[in-house]
Amino acid sequence: MSPSVVVFDIGGVLVDWQPHLAWLDEMGSRDAVEAFMARIDFRALNLRADAGERFADLAATLPDPEDARRLAAYVNAYPKTVETRIEGTLDILDRLRAQGTPVHAITNWSAETWPRGLLAQPRLAEVFGVTVVSGQEGMIKPDPRIFRLLCTRAGVAPQDCVFIDDGPHNVDGARAAGMDGIHFTGPDALAAALSDRGLL
Repeated sequence: MSPSVVVFDIGGVLVDWQPHLAWLDEMGSRDAVEAFMARIDFRALNLRADAGERFADLAATLPDPEDARRLAAYVNAYPKTVETRIEGTLDILDRLRAQGTPVHAITNWSAETWPRGLLAQPRLAEVFGVTVVSGQEGMIKPDPRIFRLLCTRAGVAPQDCVFIDDGPHNVDGARAAGMDGIHFTGPDALAAALSDRGLL
């Protein structure tokens, strides 16, 4: 049976997340920001925030006070990091909604930065039937539980859903929970994959 419900990831699919932009003005160059992010292992710390930890608490674990100050400031600067929309995917989302296809979202996103991101991208608060934000739930993709949580809240069965994500490991998590999955590589390929499933 073909899926009838589309579930989107957000960062990397609908908006272009560029975390270095939070510090670029202050630090003056992309190289300086990248060195800072590598030094503190920002990706690992951000994943912990996506799972529910607070950036101030994560900053307090850093040995260098200046590094800690910069990480703690990330939340306030966050809107700068998600200013760019991936227009082709948003066009697909609008087409799905216009034809009456239910659309929902599951995103690995900090509970602190989610409302800040909505300041830059307010449509994200309006376009989905159900949005599951990992930092608010204390669980992150690819944990199958977060996909089951979406199904419970949306009142849909996993086999009715196709999940779209730019991370193959997250697509695997959706499949483990019983959903169909599409690895996002660009809007054109996504449109073709949805068309193959009879959804566009």
